[in-house]
Amino acid sequence: MKRAWFIVWGIVIWQIAAWTFGSETAPPPKPPDVDPRTTSTEKYLVEGRDKQRQDGLRALAIPCSSICADEGRKEFTSGLGHYYYHRQNQMERYPENFGKSGAQYIAQQWTSSDDLRIDRLTQEAYVRGYLNPGDFDAVARKLIIAVVKGERITGKGCVQ
Repeated sequence: MKRAWFIVWGIVIWQIAAWTFGSETAPPPKPPDVDPRTTSTEKYLVEGRDKQRQDGLRALAIPCSSICADEGRKEFTSGLGHYYYHRQNQMERYPENFGKSGAQYIAQQWTSSDDLRIDRLTQEAYVRGYLNPGDFDAVARKLIIAVVKGERITGKGCVQ
């Protein structure tokens, strides 16, 4: 019986050693440096970015008095969240999928005059107390926090 336990013990030690020392994981492969403009889906993503900008601008055009009401608040966070979600997601995914050229391309795509306007209006809404980054999902919140970084809330927003 002692001999059987010794054999089982030996097999367990061998298995632990194999797991510990035998399974080196290779680093993830470097993404190819491909121009995203050459992909078959990019034209649809360009159209999508225009739609997302429209949603962001439409949300920021909602009157402040409506943002404080339930329906207006929902419309505001939905439109602005949609814009920032897709922008942040693409800023993360393009470098992963296309390498350095993808990072440069997508950074350029999200710096239109409308994008700069959305960022400025987002900062204003934050400063005036109408925008709370906590109202947005994690992906959108990440970029919203970066956009309002350094801004200070001076208004009371929806607080009566």
